[in-house]
Amino acid sequence: MIYAGFVIAVIYGILILYLSQGIDRLPIFEMKTQTYFQGFSIIVPFRNESKNLITLLKSLKDLKYPSERYEIIMVNDDSNDHSVSLIQEFTASNPDLKLIILDQKGLSRSPKKEAIKKGIEASSFEWIITTDADCTVPPKWLNALNQLINTNDPKMIVAPVTYGHDTGFLHHFQVLDFLSLQGTTMGSFGQAQKEFLKPFLCNGANLCYHKEAFKSVEGFKGNDHIASGDDVFLMEKIQEIFPGQVHFLKSSEAVVETTSQNTWKALISQRSRWASKTSAYKSIKVKMIGLLVLAYNLLLIFLFFFGFAGMVPWGSIGLLFLIKFNLDFLLIYKTSKFFKQTDVMRSYFFSSLIHPFYTVLVSLLSLNKNYRWKERSFR
Repeated sequence: MIYAGFVIAVIYGILILYLSQGIDRLPIFEMKTQTYFQGFSIIVPFRNESKNLITLLKSLKDLKYPSERYEIIMVNDDSNDHSVSLIQEFTASNPDLKLIILDQKGLSRSPKKEAIKKGIEASSFEWIITTDADCTVPPKWLNALNQLINTNDPKMIVAPVTYGHDTGFLHHFQVLDFLSLQGTTMGSFGQAQKEFLKPFLCNGANLCYHKEAFKSVEGFKGNDHIASGDDVFLMEKIQEIFPGQVHFLKSSEAVVETTSQNTWKALISQRSRWASKTSAYKSIKVKMIGLLVLAYNLLLIFLFFFGFAGMVPWGSIGLLFLIKFNLDFLLIYKTSKFFKQTDVMRSYFFSSLIHPFYTVLVSLLSLNKNYRWKERSFR
């Protein structure tokens, strides 16, 4: 098992160093003076988000972008709280804000995808942006997206997402875990020219694409039976039809903040829901990466118990743990510098002790394709 462990560690090390190099290769996108302003339709599906909506709406109102060049389409996914009335009150208080509310009854197997599709059908502009109701957008968000479109002529833009600044170990653990996902995303885009591995992660809380590209790939057709994946499966399809035209916007002006989960139970439920779509990826390489990460974490857990049983020397166990500890630190620290969240690295040591157990638990729970989200059951 120890020999197999070192083989896994070597392969894992190559992957993490490859992604870490990709983060460095991906240039910071510098803002410049703009003369042409694209039109954006911002689509926000929501269900029972009364506690978060006002924060999002205020940030959308404060965007430093010509008001006539963007619209906000709020798609109500069968809410039974005060979300709709809150939006209506906000709109009445801000009549200059171009905002409409649509109703989506959530009768499909993927109500979020149906909500986005409904929003696109009602949109006035050529560029679609999706974000979530529990997010906050930065003032120059649209300016950054606009400049990348005018400069690089993409079909899709993947943009950065992180958690807001909060306190407590649970929050810091989530930030570190999320930074590893964002680092993987940026690293794969930074290495995209090598074509060894196509970018395979993105986040629907900060995603922009051309309406015609969405139509060209027939939207969510082919994965509309899967409840989640309104982001990664769409990116996978657009990359296939429009190779080289999916870009990552590495700009601090484009970072969208979302909210962390309040309990470990809610966190594990969320992450297992995210992980449940891994088997639906088309790329064999992506599936192999998922298995590699799971194998390393599972190995560490087995070795931990074998160490107490006296079956494996603690020196070998410690070395395998330190290899992963340092590799992950490299990727996460590089990412935390971009997001200006290096303060959470203080929680990295204790988080790294918990993370193997957390990863394996999430992976096992994701095998059960039935889960509950927003008071509804999904398969």
